[in-house]
Amino acid sequence: MDESATKPVTASNTPFAAAAASSCRIDPRRVHSLLGPLSSRFTLVALAECVSTNSVLLERAGQGAASGSVLVADRQTAGRGRRGRSWLSTPEASLTFSLLWRFEGSVARLAGLSLAVGLAVARGLANSGVGGVGLKWPNDILLAGGKVGGILVDLEATANGSLAVIGIGLNLQLPPDGDEEFLHRPAALAQVMALLPDRQHLLAQLLTDLAEIMDRFADGGFAALRSDWQAYHVWQGRQVRLLDGVLLDRQGLCMGADSDGALLLQTDAGLERCLSGDVSLRAV
Repeated sequence: MDESATKPVTASNTPFAAAAASSCRIDPRRVHSLLGPLSSRFTLVALAECVSTNSVLLERAGQGAASGSVLVADRQTAGRGRRGRSWLSTPEASLTFSLLWRFEGSVARLAGLSLAVGLAVARGLANSGVGGVGLKWPNDILLAGGKVGGILVDLEATANGSLAVIGIGLNLQLPPDGDEEFLHRPAALAQVMALLPDRQHLLAQLLTDLAEIMDRFADGGFAALRSDWQAYHVWQGRQVRLLDGVLLDRQGLCMGADSDGALLLQTDAGLERCLSGDVSLRAV
């Protein structure tokens, strides 16, 4: 048996690379070559299948994986989304990966990180030729009137600061019709692009934009990115409802995000802040 068939494909020989088998259709060495000068900041591992890229990378973070470690999988069997929802992926129809980033300071300094990541993804898609990308607070990527991608950020305190494992899932093709009910109508890059970008080029571009945004976030927090994020925010200045499950939590004029990522809502009671990830934003 070819020994390489029993190991994950990786662009560097690190303890992070050792584990399960892989025949992922993404070649980390190709992605590294596309990253150019930024290649030294990332270590990529590609798996054909895993339970959840976030879950696996969180475990490896605890084993000492370096900042900039990336885990990309062709298929997730139990991918996690916001509020415990599932995010499934299949080869060629999606791009699913997680990125480990380490920060100085406490977890409290990472307020608004999911919004910063959304900005990086929106820019990465725009730089890949995708037009009409929008953002929805706190972590949805919108396109063609539907949800083309999502973000899940897991935060942990460490002995020397804090870390974030950032999970990103994007639909290249629409998921097949089936019994699954979607909270938001799904969208895909194929709806707006005659020729889909190669997944390796797309991943390299997203990592390039993520590196820039993570550096800016580390220096100035979400406050340094707020105006850029609001330029992509589709409900800026619109009447919206916040729902807690199926119950109306509050309603008002969406004023975007505060400097810490809190949603700002102008209501009859005045300007209110919402930090809870347990509420859902809807247009009126």
